[in-house]
Formats: sequence, structure tokens, C-alpha cells
Amino acid sequence: MTSQAFVSLANEPVLIARAKDDPTAFAAIYDFYFARIYNYARYRVLDPVAADDLTSEIFETVLTKLHTYRLERGPFSAWLFTISRNIVNQNLRKQKIRQFLSLEHIRHLTSREPNLDERVIQHETHNQLLSAVGQLSEREREIIALKFTSGLTNRAISSMTGLKESHVAVILHRAVQRIRAQMDGA
Repeated sequence: MTSQAFVSLANEPVLIARAKDDPTAFAAIYDFYFARIYNYARYRVLDPVAADDLTSEIFETVLTKLHTYRLERGPFSAWLFTISRNIVNQNLRKQKIRQFLSLEHIRHLTSREPNLDERVIQHETHNQLLSAVGQLSEREREIIALKFTSGLTNRAISSMTGLKESHVAVILHRAVQRIRAQMDGA
């Protein structure tokens, strides 16, 4: 089984070295990691506008701190997600309120399905899923986001969060079970 823990860009070390001297060389790195970082932020804050802002802040920070990255300390993606995690956590601490899911934006989503009934069912299911995720604790949402939106392994999540790998697995299992129970009961 292949690990997605730290999927990297081809010639990533060369691109990073170039980007340290020439910020325009950072574009390939940005393009490669953008979706993963955005999805991570989106799952953590549950608000697409805030996720956009955080993603911008994350990449701005990465670009300004790129000169501090050292390959011998670990994969670039681990460094990148550590910065992402710190910025998202800092943002959540600043708000000092628990983030709840705003389902209003989902009503405006369009579907490529021509059948209205299928679209309604799909939207309701999506609403239920996001609502169920919104009921999880912040730690559970963070681990779910790292696992399912960022594609990290339990081992990678463990190294980022300081939790034991088995504890990460238990948290994931319980969170998924709670989501399923809410989805089945809805």
C-alpha cells in the first residue's frame, strides 16, 4: 500500500532552493499544494471565506519563511502542514468561539445533475454530513481534516499533533462512527 503521508512534487528540493532566491519560482509549489492546504483549512474552520483567507495567510507565511526550511529536518509537506496547523489554530484561538457550520452557502451550490430530486437528496446528504462534522470536537475535526482532506497517514498526523499513532486511529474511528450514527439517524 502506498503512503500519501508526504506526497511531494517532482524536483521539489530544486524548486524550493530556487524559490528561496526567486519568489516567482514558488508558483509550482503553490499550485501543487494549494488544494490540500485549502481543504485542510476548510475542514478546520468550516467557512469557505475564512478558509480562503487562511490559505492565503498560510502561503504568504510559507513564502516569507521559506529560507528557514531545511530538507534534512523532514519533508517539505510536513513543514508546510505544520505551518498550516499553527496558523489555523492561532486563528481559532483569536476567535475564542467554537466554530459552527454555516449551511447557508450550501443552498447556493449548483449540481451538474439534471434531476432536481437527485440534487435535493445530494444537498441534504451534504448538509447532514457537514452538520455531523460540525458536531465533532475541534480535535476530531482537525484529525478528520488531516486524514481525509489532506491525505495524511495516521503516522504523519501523529507526528504533527504529538498524539500516539494508535490514539489518532481511535479518534478517527470514533469520529467516523459518530458521523455515521448522525447520518443514519437523520
